[in-house]
Amino acid sequence: MGNMTNGKTTPWLTESEQCLWRSWLSVARRMDSALARDLQRDTGLSMPDYEVLVNLSEADGHRMRMAVLADRLTWDRSRLSHQITRMMNRGLLGKETCNSDGRGAFVVLTDHGLETIRDAAPSHVASVRSMMFDVLSDDQAADLHGILATLAQQFEE
Repeated sequence: MGNMTNGKTTPWLTESEQCLWRSWLSVARRMDSALARDLQRDTGLSMPDYEVLVNLSEADGHRMRMAVLADRLTWDRSRLSHQITRMMNRGLLGKETCNSDGRGAFVVLTDHGLETIRDAAPSHVASVRSMMFDVLSDDQAADLHGILATLAQQFEE
C-alpha cells in the first residue's frame, strides 16, 4: 500500500506496525505521566526539576556548563534557562562564571539541591521499579534493553 507524493511512494505502516507504534506512544506517554504524577506527589518536584537535579548530582563537582546540560537533556537553551531560573529561585541551583574562558556559565547544585535529589531519588526509583521492572521478566527487560539500544544507535553522533 502506498500513496504518490512529490513523485515518491509513501510506504504506509502495516496494520501490525501501526498497532505497535501506537502502543509504544501510549505506553511512553502513560508512563511519563504516571512517573511525573508520583514524583510531584511524593517530592513536590516536577520531572524537569528532577532531570536537572539528577544530571548535576552525577556530574563532577556537581556542576556542568549550561550548553552541556542542555545537550544532555536534549532541551533547547531557552527552556533550560527558564528552568534554571525557577530552580535558582527555590535555592536548588546556583550559577558560576567559567574562569577558563570568561564565556558561558556553569550551573551548580547547591547543598539544598543535593539534599533535595537525595531525598527524592528513593521514591522515584520505587515508582520506576513498580511501573517497569516489577512488570517485566528478566528476559523481557534484557530484550527491551537490546531493542532500545538498537533504536538509540541512529541518534548517536
